[in-house]
Parts: sequence; structure tokens; C-alpha cells
Amino acid sequence: MHYGICNLSIAPLRATPSDKSEMINQVLFGETFTILEKEENWYKVALSFDNYEGFIDNKQCLLLSEKDFNKTNNSKTYYSGDIVEYISNKNQLYTILLGSNLPLFANQKIQIGSDSYTFEGNFFSEKLNKKEILRKAFLFLNSPFLWGGKTPFGIDCSGFTQMVYKLCGYSLLRDANQQATQGEVLSFIEESEPGDLAFFDNDEGEIVHVGIILMDYHIIHAYGKVRIDTLDHSGIFNHDLQKHTHKLRIIKKII
Repeated sequence: MHYGICNLSIAPLRATPSDKSEMINQVLFGETFTILEKEENWYKVALSFDNYEGFIDNKQCLLLSEKDFNKTNNSKTYYSGDIVEYISNKNQLYTILLGSNLPLFANQKIQIGSDSYTFEGNFFSEKLNKKEILRKAFLFLNSPFLWGGKTPFGIDCSGFTQMVYKLCGYSLLRDANQQATQGEVLSFIEESEPGDLAFFDNDEGEIVHVGIILMDYHIIHAYGKVRIDTLDHSGIFNHDLQKHTHKLRIIKKII
């Protein structure tokens, strides 16, 4: 078995081993993965955080020994807490984004294999209470929608919910239909609390959208951008378009 880690701010994870292939996810700095296959200049990988599979360009990551991989994954988890931050290594600066992993972080140092980086920014490292879900969600407000994205510079609906929960110390799966398998089902909106998740389906009954419930029958979700709309028993009512854009399927309490 072979292992790796992303050593750039972002690397696209693609559906097939081609630069022209659909980006289905992103790998942020410090995220580790298991290499399932090698194909020319590409690795098919499974991300350690959520076991999501896809192809990463082998020029956009570093190989890790099994020892370093296990040491990194078994250490306390730290995430970058700033929209953009810099780390330095051998007089070179690298940008990292909100929610990036800080491997083996201690005394303002990050360690990736034999390379050490200096990090002096804000970070998160503990499970936070449910009120923090909303505070972290607002960090992404007005971020543009990007299929497969999970940063403030481009994010999709399930990437948004996953990253918000991640910053608070909780693990969600990557896609909306996968996240809908987690947590406890609530029967009515009235039973929900701010921070719970609402899921929406298409005409075929497939869950295709997710957002975070706010107070007073509102929801924050990624649709064109990360935005706040009204939530009712039918679904999401978009005041800009003056119509319902998503049909409510299920509400889940994760924490």
C-alpha cells in the first residue's frame, strides 16, 4: 500500500485521470490519502477524512511512508482558521486556505515527511458546540458556487456543509446523498435547531442538495453562491427569483 499528502493549497480531485476530466472534489493542503492505483501521471486515491475516491495529479502531492502516514493521521487534528494564511518553508511562502490540515502541528511548526513549515495563523482543534456551526457557516457567505469545490473561493452545497462541520470538529461524508445517511431524522422543521441539515431531492427522488438550517425558518446553502433563503415545508424559497428552487425531502440532526 502507498500513501500521500497534498502539499499545495488546493489540488483538484478528478473523476478520471485527465486534466480535462470533471473535478469532483478538492484536496486541501495537509490532507492525506491512500493510493489505490497508479496510472501514468495520476494516482487514484481514497481521502483519509471521508474515504472519497478520485484521481489526483502526482505532481500536486507528495508520497508518504507508511510510518509518516500513520503518525500524521493518528496525531491531534488542527485546521487553519483563516480564509487565507501563509506558511513558510526554506524561505518560500505557500498559501493555505480555511479548513486546511496542519499536520503534526506544534510550536508554530507543521511537519510533512522531512519538510518543516512555519505557521503563525489562527487554527481550530476541538469539537465546538452547535452554535459554532452557524458562526463557521457565515465565514463562507457569498462564496461562489463551484462544483466539487470546498473553499471560500468556490464551493458546492455538500462541500459547504462538510467544511463547516469539519471546522467544528465533526465528520460529514462528501456528497449530499451520502450526508443524508448520517444523523437522526426529524419529522418537522419545527423540531429542528439551528445547525441541523436540510436535504432536498429532484423529480426522481434523488437527494441532490443540502443546506444548514438557521433561526426563524431560514437556511444557508450554496446555490449560485453561499446565500441565505427562506425554508418552509415545501422547500427553499428564493426571494431574488420569487420562487421555490429546492424541494424539501428530509431534515437530519447530526449533533
